[in-house]
Amino acid sequence: MQVKDLYAFLKQTQEKQGYYFNPDQEMVEQLLESLLTNKKRYGYMACPCRLASGNYELDKDILCPCVYREADVREYGSCFCGLYVSKEVVEGKKQLEVVPERRPASKVLAALNKN
Repeated sequence: MQVKDLYAFLKQTQEKQGYYFNPDQEMVEQLLESLLTNKKRYGYMACPCRLASGNYELDKDILCPCVYREADVREYGSCFCGLYVSKEVVEGKKQLEVVPERRPASKVLAALNKN
């Protein structure tokens, strides 16, 4: 799969759910490329902004879109990595904010111990 194919697929499926790509097209393409790299590396698209362990069970929470996306977008206007943003951000009604890490430290440490 190529970045343009992933972009088209995710745009169609995620916008129906109220999630939009970040207006920074270059950043989006880099993140999508990283998702495809993780797919080749691990067999699944782990969030490129988090440390994946390579253990699917351990990484399930960071499969894109991660389980933290909904709360992040609702509260901050974007997900942790910035791939997905709210409609308000796309329309210029809300500014992007720094999104703190919601992933429990125990999961991060477990990924570190696997690498």
